[in-house]
Amino acid sequence: MLDDADRVRIESKARTLRKSVMEMLYTAQSGHPGGSLSLADIISTLYFHDLRYDVGNPKSPDRDRVVLSKGHGAPIWYAALAEAGFFDKAELSRFRRTGALLQGHPCLHIPGVDLTTGSLGLGLSGACGMAIAARLTHRSAVRVYAILGDGELGEGQIWEAAMAAGHFRLDNLTAIVDRNRYQNDGRTEEILSLEPLAAKWSSFGWNVIEIDGHDVVQIASAFKKARESKGQPTVIVAHTVKGKGVSYLLDKPELHYSPPNAEQREWAMRDLEA
Repeated sequence: MLDDADRVRIESKARTLRKSVMEMLYTAQSGHPGGSLSLADIISTLYFHDLRYDVGNPKSPDRDRVVLSKGHGAPIWYAALAEAGFFDKAELSRFRRTGALLQGHPCLHIPGVDLTTGSLGLGLSGACGMAIAARLTHRSAVRVYAILGDGELGEGQIWEAAMAAGHFRLDNLTAIVDRNRYQNDGRTEEILSLEPLAAKWSSFGWNVIEIDGHDVVQIASAFKKARESKGQPTVIVAHTVKGKGVSYLLDKPELHYSPPNAEQREWAMRDLEA
């Protein structure tokens, strides 16, 4: 359970990350705002409370692994990696520039990134491989986190990986579904219905935890329960709001790939300060 000081600290970090995302996208005039902002509280809790890493040795074999399967959410991940100290924050202002460290989707050459992603549906398979490798090398403390978009769950490879993880009882693997109910072209339930989502994961042999993905106390508790669960992988279905924290983005699927203009940037900063 988080105490009040930790809760305030993590929530403050999440606001900082959201501001960084909007600044990055405004400067680059490129990128995905809504699906980055919906992840801010999850990423903040993961990096500033739960995850084991060493910024001085980002490839330490004893580190926890993170796979951002919804690779278009890279801005929020980059903001967290910079805030944690994996690379200079100045790199954020060069987001998506030719030759820059930080491109539109995560790549292995970036400190703190464990798998190149972007093509949706691939990340959970990679995370399964990492979890199996940790078991085979007797690194029992290593945990693997795979962050999935809910629209991404329409990809068949997700369910092949889910079946494999259940079969191999990968209890060192935690999948996190960013359940913001929107994808590129509209609402997930109108494009390809996912419900009953929890029952689907459970039928594949997963321990299922459903939470409010913007409540850092619930997020931290879910991570703890996942660590304590034995004999099966865990999926955290995190109910979120696409564009959380920035009012002009809410309920606007047409803004899925829409960096802010000058007026929208100011609007976003006012919302996030408030």
